[in-house]
Amino acid sequence: MTLIDPLVSTDWLAARLGDPGVALLDATWFMPAAGRRAEAEYAERHIPGAVFFDIDKVSCRDTALPHMLADPADFAVAARRLGVNPESLVVVYDALGLFSAPRVWWNFRAMGHARTVVLDGGLAKWLVEGRPVESGWREPTHGHFKAHARPDLVRDLEAVRAALAAGSEQILDARPADRFSGQAPEPRPGLRSGHMPGARNLPWSSLVQADGTLLPADKLRAAFEAAGVDPAAPVVTNCGSGISASLLALALARLGRDDVAVYDGSWSEWGGRADTAVVSGSI
Repeated sequence: MTLIDPLVSTDWLAARLGDPGVALLDATWFMPAAGRRAEAEYAERHIPGAVFFDIDKVSCRDTALPHMLADPADFAVAARRLGVNPESLVVVYDALGLFSAPRVWWNFRAMGHARTVVLDGGLAKWLVEGRPVESGWREPTHGHFKAHARPDLVRDLEAVRAALAAGSEQILDARPADRFSGQAPEPRPGLRSGHMPGARNLPWSSLVQADGTLLPADKLRAAFEAAGVDPAAPVVTNCGSGISASLLALALARLGRDDVAVYDGSWSEWGGRADTAVVSGSI
């Protein structure tokens, strides 16, 4: 089964529930201030057959930065516990429609697993359509996943700093416009407000429709171009902590770009240091 589009529909998934070749993951994650617990909501209801991917736990152990990409060996262990095999088609969704699932899509791709897609509209659309759910905690049979890291899909602070200095890659920020401009404070304490000099802004929410699905390709392309971004040129995405940055990477993948990198530390790292340049105001 060859899939070009990184998104699948609820109809597509409904026809494949129970397919042993599909590894269905609930990757719901909420901003800390939301006061919601993703694990509890998964246990209350999830798409039949889905297992829970904990974005915070399946992450790097050696940093205080939130949910940084895990070491490949650790990621492989976690993926095997979730029942993922080398040949699995990984389908990821989240409860909000389209928010945190792209982060896990990017995680798997950064670990060399190209057979990963996102459920367009997620659990929210699934529920509106009256489709079945189940409750409880699912423990799958362990898989045999192996990680083959793709460092080309990941940028660290020094790589982003070099790209900004050389103008070699477009830096695209997914945060809301008022946070990008510095008019609104960051939700995480201790971070400066503003953006990297030379960065562009395309708020992630502007790419998601009311039903939680991604905009069609023509409107996606128009949104990137309106933000001053050439979708055909090198792009590195960032946001507050690498979650919504992955949604921008997903959107570009839908436009045929499967090589877009994510700045993993994002503003949690850049905005929390004293040796990084920060500017305020729109561009």
